[in-house]
Amino acid sequence: MIKKLILVFVAIFTITAYAQEGTASPYSFYGIGSLKFKGTVENRSMGGLSIYRDSIHINLRNPASFTGPNLLMFNNESRPVKYAIGGNYSSINLKSNAGTANVSSATFDYLALNFPVGRFGVGMGLLPYTAVGYKLETDKDDGVTTNRYNGEGGLNKAFFGVAYSISNNFSLGVNAQYNFGNIQNSAMEFRFDNDGIPLLAQSRENNRSDLSGLNFDFGLYYKSKLNKSLELTTALTFTPESNITSKNQRSFSTVAIAGSGDEIVLSTIDDDLEAQGLLETDLVLPSKFSFGAGLGQARKWFVGVEYESQKISNFENILYQTSATSYQDASRFSLGGFYIPEYNSFSSYFKRLVYRAGLRMENTGLSIENESIKEFGISFGVGIPVGDFGSNANIGLEVGRKGTTNQNLIQENFINFQISLSLNDRWFQKRKYD
Repeated sequence: MIKKLILVFVAIFTITAYAQEGTASPYSFYGIGSLKFKGTVENRSMGGLSIYRDSIHINLRNPASFTGPNLLMFNNESRPVKYAIGGNYSSINLKSNAGTANVSSATFDYLALNFPVGRFGVGMGLLPYTAVGYKLETDKDDGVTTNRYNGEGGLNKAFFGVAYSISNNFSLGVNAQYNFGNIQNSAMEFRFDNDGIPLLAQSRENNRSDLSGLNFDFGLYYKSKLNKSLELTTALTFTPESNITSKNQRSFSTVAIAGSGDEIVLSTIDDDLEAQGLLETDLVLPSKFSFGAGLGQARKWFVGVEYESQKISNFENILYQTSATSYQDASRFSLGGFYIPEYNSFSSYFKRLVYRAGLRMENTGLSIENESIKEFGISFGVGIPVGDFGSNANIGLEVGRKGTTNQNLIQENFINFQISLSLNDRWFQKRKYD
């Protein structure tokens, strides 16, 4: 049954991911796109909180969570093998001083596997990390288009991680992540004749960057009993600064604009980026640090806070620099938790559901026209038991805002709907003989 559910879920989100862009945010114009991966559905339903570890969910934000204590249901011999897959649908209202518009996107978010090897735990998976997807135009007062910008692509991560339990309460882990993907964009500034009529042939700049590189994440996790029922959980992660290689292409096309607005390419010439020292460049993936702590009762409730900082100020992309854009250090504050009325209830199915809620406040690190781009979200979610060994489906809803209308910028008012499957199984079992 688990295999069938996974195949169906993979098929649905693979089709969706290829059918639409990974984002519809105009802020994906900057840097290497908008951050796509913000944790599993369980994390995001708690305001992005990623410090909690249990036996039936994968925590992809801290590699130290890939291991843990053996389970009584497995005769204290092992832990379940965990599968996780998730996706997201976003509906965004774009608001500016000039008007409003509505856009949407539906995407695959992550696919991961976590299995035990004695005191070790191994995790691996694939996730889209950033996404680029925008179609922007600027108009004159009479509605005539003066500039047009298009972009697509993003950065993906394939990861392999290992964690080790020093004790049942303390573990550490490391992720090796291979980053790959490409970003494509085009820009066109319309030219007009003396009567203000657009010329029949316009010039368009086309850029493509193919990205690749390796980086690492490190994590620590600690849990301690404060009394018979109350537990304190703390977690820490650190990602050192690293470089990824960007192999670049640039060309210029002469295009004709059809009555429908489509661009018809008449001719194209390639730019000599090698002579400019731009054929192959390095992009900095900034260092990141997070720390969080929380209190709870096992299989009952949990409340925690988490702070994350990232040295976005070190980011630089010499191929696409603009004077209006700068980068600051980014930060995120998350508050969230969950509640389970009665995890082993036989009388009520709803008492076994996991109810989650949280909020987050972020400074994205992006500054445009001296306006810091900030993001805020309130989230809710529910975990629904669906099978053996604690397998569950997770549904999340987040409502929030990103950006501002100051300095003629765009404010995004978004609703994110997330869904995932967190499935558990047992691969190996010791045979018993009488």
